[in-house]
Amino acid sequence: MAKAKKIKKKNSRQHPNQLNLKIVTSSTCQVCKQQCARGLAYLEKMSQPGEIGYGVPCILTKRQT
Repeated sequence: MAKAKKIKKKNSRQHPNQLNLKIVTSSTCQVCKQQCARGLAYLEKMSQPGEIGYGVPCILTKRQT
């Protein structure tokens, strides 16, 4: 008979109260009701022709892990 394999949990070295931030695009920053300095700077950067953006971490969408 085959033995059942044990599944190990990932060893997360993060602090239990560490926060994760969502990555948002310029369209999300544009319609945000509480525009932050980081989002406004990203909007300014993305308004230039030919810019490629990957999003910015949004401090208003914190999730606790």
